Amino acid sequence: RFVHQALTALYRRALEPAQGVIFQNPDDRALFLERGILGDPDRVHWVNGSGVDLEAFPPKPLPDEPIFLMVARLVADKGVREFVAAAREVRKTHPQARFRLAGGLDPNPAGITSKELEAWVDEGVIEYLGPVHPIQPDLERCRYYVLPSYREGTPRSVLEAMATGRPVITTDAPGCRETVQQGINGLLVPPRDARALAKAMTELLSSPAAEVQAMADQGLRLARERFSVERVNNDIFAILKL
Repeated sequence: RFVHQALTALYRRALEPAQGVIFQNPDDRALFLERGILGDPDRVHWVNGSGVDLEAFPPKPLPDEPIFLMVARLVADKGVREFVAAAREVRKTHPQARFRLAGGLDPNPAGITSKELEAWVDEGVIEYLGPVHPIQPDLERCRYYVLPSYREGTPRSVLEAMATGRPVITTDAPGCRETVQQGINGLLVPPRDARALAKAMTELLSSPAAEVQAMADQGLRLARERFSVERVNNDIFAILKL
């Protein structure tokens, strides 16, 4: 409680002289207004994340191999442990499914340890790709994209997966929920719930190919209509009156 009070006071002081404040999701905007951090709602704005470069992430055909990919810093708040636990559960009934994890280890106190990561790889539950760059080749190889994060601004990796034409599983959490329309371009699950995540993975694995392709197509449509970097930049320029 003390930390929250201190952070609220610091944010209020830091943002007091700002002519405008831009948020990447409505939940964070509502939180700042609710806590009285931003006194004047007229200077509060919301854009759809930082956008995705559609030329850098062109759509690619869905591969047949059932590969799930997660790309994130390896910290608990990204839902890494839930991804691994769900993968372990799904492999009991779908041993052909593969689960790939990309991202670097992080010194954050909530970071996944190298020992923990090595144990998962030795167990065979995941394939660890390391801090991959560029990520496009691995997005092209996966059939499904997963980000079970506890909270985001707007997750860029999900937007990149949508632009590539991949159905998405993410959490019904701030920032993440704005990227997926339930059952349209992917599935939403509660944060911190590996069992629900495993159920969503199994649902996609059991879905007819035409339904999976329809989700991929709808994700690409949303990326083009709402999340293109050109559209987001134009919205920001309009706010800045440039």
